[in-house]
Amino acid sequence: MVAAVNTDMFVGAVVDRIQNALYQRVHGFKRRQLVVLTKAVMLYARHQKNIRRSIVVLVCIGLISRLRQMIKLTTSERKPKDVKSGSRQKAQLDRQFFENMRRLVGIAIPGLLSKEFGMLVAHTVLLIFRTFLSVVVATLDGQIVSSLVRLQGREFLVGIAKWMGMAVPATLTNSLLGYVQTMLAIRFRQNLTEHVHAKYLANNTYYAVGNLDDRIKNADQLIAVDVAKFASSLAEIYSNLAKPTLDAFVYNVQLARSLGVESLFGIMVIIQASMGMLRVLTPPFGQLVAQEQRLEGDFYFAHSRLIENAEEIALYRGHEAEKRTISRRYMRLVRHVNRVFRLNVFYGMLEDFVVKYFWGAAGLVACAAPVFAERLPGAQRAVAAVQGASTFGDRTRDFITNRRLLLSGSDALGRMMYSYREIVELAGFAERVTELLTVLDDVNSGNYVKARVGKSAEKSLEADSGPDIISQRGQVIESADDVEFIKVPIVSPNGDVLVEQLSFHVTPGRHLLIVGPNGCGKSSMFRILGGLWPVYGGTLRKPSMSQIFYIPQRPYLPIGTLRDQIIYPDNASDMAQKGIVDAELLDILRVVQLETIVEREGGWDAVKPWRDALSGGDKQRIAMARLFYHRPQYAIMDECTSTVSMDVEKIMYTHATKLGITLLTVSHRQSLWQYHNYILQYDGQGGYMFSKLDPNRRIALMEEKQQIEQELALIRDMEARLGELESQSV
Repeated sequence: MVAAVNTDMFVGAVVDRIQNALYQRVHGFKRRQLVVLTKAVMLYARHQKNIRRSIVVLVCIGLISRLRQMIKLTTSERKPKDVKSGSRQKAQLDRQFFENMRRLVGIAIPGLLSKEFGMLVAHTVLLIFRTFLSVVVATLDGQIVSSLVRLQGREFLVGIAKWMGMAVPATLTNSLLGYVQTMLAIRFRQNLTEHVHAKYLANNTYYAVGNLDDRIKNADQLIAVDVAKFASSLAEIYSNLAKPTLDAFVYNVQLARSLGVESLFGIMVIIQASMGMLRVLTPPFGQLVAQEQRLEGDFYFAHSRLIENAEEIALYRGHEAEKRTISRRYMRLVRHVNRVFRLNVFYGMLEDFVVKYFWGAAGLVACAAPVFAERLPGAQRAVAAVQGASTFGDRTRDFITNRRLLLSGSDALGRMMYSYREIVELAGFAERVTELLTVLDDVNSGNYVKARVGKSAEKSLEADSGPDIISQRGQVIESADDVEFIKVPIVSPNGDVLVEQLSFHVTPGRHLLIVGPNGCGKSSMFRILGGLWPVYGGTLRKPSMSQIFYIPQRPYLPIGTLRDQIIYPDNASDMAQKGIVDAELLDILRVVQLETIVEREGGWDAVKPWRDALSGGDKQRIAMARLFYHRPQYAIMDECTSTVSMDVEKIMYTHATKLGITLLTVSHRQSLWQYHNYILQYDGQGGYMFSKLDPNRRIALMEEKQQIEQELALIRDMEARLGELESQSV
């Protein structure tokens, strides 16, 4: 029994000794750490000026290095473009981006005295004022909490009154900032759209972009959607980048005064390291945005194509085929958007963690460091000598103020990080709009990029094929009143040579009938004569375009009144300048036997969807009335009377010749031969014949030809029957 008690006492004594030894070691270790930390604080207090100078030097070196990188970026060689597409593979923040922005901003903001620049200055002033209000509110927040901790009721109520007083200018400033930003986006879009329209709607560029060049398939989507998105993004990026940059600078200056340059430097090192990590992990948003806009354009183009050819598709019962095409393009768009959303989830989570929590924790540590430094034994005097003595209320006020500034600064840096993604997206919009402007400039100067097909593609691959005919240009001479083709090749935009050299001469009164099989070059010749296609060789003499009028088989009816359908492309003021009144227009309609349309459709000022309101015959009569209104020297008639009766057709052609209009007609109707005295006949094999036309003799020859063909067919039938009889007799 005694032995057991002694054993327990011995074990207890050993345990107590071990615990005492461990306590002394741990306590000694903590005491040594505390001593080291106290010495470090005192050492910092003695050498604070030198430390701050070193930090300033390091910051200057970092800024110089960053500026050198930016200069190197902006002066680096431009990356080669894709020859086929004419554009880069993806949008990047490189020299090309800065060139695109310089070009587009120069259009959006015409000059220093422009209204847009004045609005930008006003926007900047509002941003500065809002930052000033934020600093005042942060200081006021600290004072309110300090008065609350000190139980100073009067100061607390005064602080609340000041707080409510700051609400009026703050809310007004925020509302004005939103208004000015919206107005900037509208002005940017207006200037860019007007600039694009000036190029797109000049010199038949709108036709050449879609028919002579392959680089842009959806110019309408670029003008209506991408320009608007770029303008809105440009207005937003200034506010989203200028405001956080200004906030970060002001807040950092205030924090440097309150916490010291050293704490701020430590925070900035952490921020720079995390921003570098985010830049490495940032998905290529610029490329993704540009690709999304291209897929949106393809999807939009598929629907517009369906609407444009709805009748033909319905007659072919091709809705299932078109549905597959549209669904295929839509699914490509959906897959791309889903991919972007998945990337946004990952990047948004990482970005929120770094900006909101990691940076916030670093800021709280920086705010708390001076408070805990004062509690270190032996360091109070050194810290007080540097920062001055402080009370509990002062520490509370400084902590609240610094914390508010740090949170605002963290939010500003976070918005700068978000702005980086917005800048990359802006690069995608800028690339799309710049590509549009580049193509418009090239097309206006006669430089086209068109894919070759068929024999043209095979010939272009041959090494000894000679100079490319597409790159050659002929001579266009404006004549007084005649049309002459002198060795002009008829070449389609994709390089197919329909006629190697076409030569003929037409003078006023020499009406020309043009015939030939489909695809032989009849319409191509008219496109060259009308200035839609370039002259790839030879010499073309023609009057000014105001003296050549084109009437297609399906006339174009613009949006407007009934009067506008007849006088197009003139308007009411142009009609008044010519001295023409509505009564004369009614006389013209009476010639084409369409005078009842005025009363039937509700008068000259009636506005309707004329494409659907009028029949095919009425449309062709309107087109002929339009010809009689303008009275040009030459009229290109492309199967323009195919849906009217022969009596009305006779009246139209007789009246046109009476007005002195020289007719260039494409038609296979024999009834029109009598109104022409020359013929240009294509054989469909690259050859042609230009000669004088004798309608009676040609009709007689055609009748004789048909008779011979019938007799030959009868002989073949008789020979076939004879062969059958001989085989049966054997």
